[in-house]
Amino acid sequence: MATRLGIMSFAHLHALSYGAGLNEHDEIEFVGIWDDDAERGAQMAADYGTTFFADADDLLEKVEGVVVTSENVNHKRDVLAAARAGVHVLCEKPISVSVPDAQTMIDACDAAGVKFMIAFPCRYSPAFLSALAAVQAGEIGEIVCIKGTNRGRNPGGWFNDTALAGGGAIIDHTVHVVDLMRVLLDQEVNNIYAEIDTRFDPSLDCDDCGILTMNFEDGPMATLDASWSRPPHYPTWGDVTMMITGTGGNIWLDLFGEHVDHYANAGASYEWAAYGFDADAGMIADFVECITTDCEPPISGIDGLKAMEVALGAYRAAETHEPVALPLS
Repeated sequence: MATRLGIMSFAHLHALSYGAGLNEHDEIEFVGIWDDDAERGAQMAADYGTTFFADADDLLEKVEGVVVTSENVNHKRDVLAAARAGVHVLCEKPISVSVPDAQTMIDACDAAGVKFMIAFPCRYSPAFLSALAAVQAGEIGEIVCIKGTNRGRNPGGWFNDTALAGGGAIIDHTVHVVDLMRVLLDQEVNNIYAEIDTRFDPSLDCDDCGILTMNFEDGPMATLDASWSRPPHYPTWGDVTMMITGTGGNIWLDLFGEHVDHYANAGASYEWAAYGFDADAGMIADFVECITTDCEPPISGIDGLKAMEVALGAYRAAETHEPVALPLS
């Protein structure tokens, strides 16, 4: 029997990929969409051949799990609603915009006995999985440092509204790479320093660039360029890269290196056309498996909280111009 899933809000751009993933998975019934923007929700339901629900509770009554892709500040609202209905949740990153809110979401899902998984699809990249296997096999010795980037285009809209997003580029682009670093090192960040600014679009009321410097528990250090530094006509949305330096070797990681150069006479004349494994599909398949086999999510609410906490610590460090200890007090 197919697992009945729905999507709560199409506010986040990633919902487009997740919607396609739900339709393409043979063991999923894409029951419907709820959106507090009824016009958008109805249009998305028509595009994906499913049903629009004007009331979130009506959708939650008919599904086993939902993908939450609302604005960052509304993740808490939607996750708590799903937990009250006994519905499993795959929640878009960042988990939330504050540590207390994130912990409330985790506790609510635990109390309700529902699965709570965070959408970190980069973990499913074949390039990352190969690097992780090499690190775990000791092929580069002990990791000394990691230099990471997540440099993209400004997505615009509510992402530029700190009341809805909780920040700008830093809250948006820190969490993916910090999550990968945590997995590679099996350690937590215990100290963070950051320089954050608005440089690429001075009209913004939020940050669009920053450099983070992190120390992990057992000594490794890492840096991260988390920015909206790619121009509107860049051939792809952005990147996720890491240079991993060990005592016995190095690994260069480019999660979106699988592409071909595409030239056209109309529209965007030059683009990078991606090919290869669909990380979003792999993540959705794992979410379904958690529901059907009653196993624990491979990416937990705590994983989401820890990654978000680094971004929040970076904002605090940029304000004080001093390193900030984690976890936040």
